[in-house]
Amino acid sequence: MSRLIDMRSDTVTMPTEKMRRAMAQAEVGDDVFQEDPTVSALEEECAELLGYEAALFVPTGTMGNQISIHLLTRPGDEVLIEGSGHSYDWENSGMAVISGVQPRVLIGDRGVFDVDDVEEALFDRMKLQYLRARVSLVIIENTHNMAGGRVWPHDRMTEVQELARARGAALHLDGARLFNAAVASGTAVADLAVGFDTVMVSLSKGLCAPLGSILAGSAGLIEDGRRVRKLLGGGMRQVGVVAAAGRVAIAEMIDRLAEDHDNARRLAKGLTELPGVELAYGHCDSNIVIIDVADCGVSAEEIRNRLKEQGVVCLNPGSNVLRLVTHAAINSADIDFTIGVAREVIGD
Repeated sequence: MSRLIDMRSDTVTMPTEKMRRAMAQAEVGDDVFQEDPTVSALEEECAELLGYEAALFVPTGTMGNQISIHLLTRPGDEVLIEGSGHSYDWENSGMAVISGVQPRVLIGDRGVFDVDDVEEALFDRMKLQYLRARVSLVIIENTHNMAGGRVWPHDRMTEVQELARARGAALHLDGARLFNAAVASGTAVADLAVGFDTVMVSLSKGLCAPLGSILAGSAGLIEDGRRVRKLLGGGMRQVGVVAAAGRVAIAEMIDRLAEDHDNARRLAKGLTELPGVELAYGHCDSNIVIIDVADCGVSAEEIRNRLKEQGVVCLNPGSNVLRLVTHAAINSADIDFTIGVAREVIGD
């Protein structure tokens, strides 16, 4: 085994040499006082890229999501979100703990709910409204992590936005992998980000920055967001040393995501040619491959363990599924090797 092929997530990516040089040379200041010029430059560049008035640099995407929820709801409200959405299923009940709101879960088709789902949920809440929770926020996740990196159909998203607006609900876009969605769909990232109150994008996944996400919105919301960021312990000082890597990420790392998508499609094709293996969601839109191995005769946990013994690591987020994520550290030879090892483990 020459090296570990780590496909647990695109969060395992490492900063590039250019990022490291930029970090070492970054001009810095105290960002809590808004005196870090590198952070300010990153925020301005991201706001322009996403098509919003302002942006805020935050340590994590989870914090960005939770800031938005806190800004756009009141205690006792409900938040419409898909059943495997990150802010519902992977953020430690943050919306309840931090903002005093509860999720109202929509069951989507491969991670995507449609306007009828939202209409029914909103109408249901409007009946006997003085006895029932107010739905104040709708969250869309694009791409959808736990639906195999599904890219939201643009027309479906627009319909949901229009209905939510008509019913008085705010909208947040969990765009942790929005750049993947833009590359996969051939759509400008600003066109995918339009129509929301707030948008969060991650710099530390496929774009390879060591940490950090961006929250974008109106100037007023972002100013309030600075207060909530401090409340949550996210006020950072000379953080331009990290923001410098983020500037390199958005300038140079977006277009190369297409390579990750190509590798993911080839991996999906190779794995689903093995007996009993299917794509869990019937598609591979971007850089996430989730396979269903229920009919393999070997458990997902055993397959994961045996792959690891051969130098390939992945996750099994469910009893019968495995998730493999391609990223900048995974090359074409790694894909061939992974398929070959899986063939040995599962059989032809």
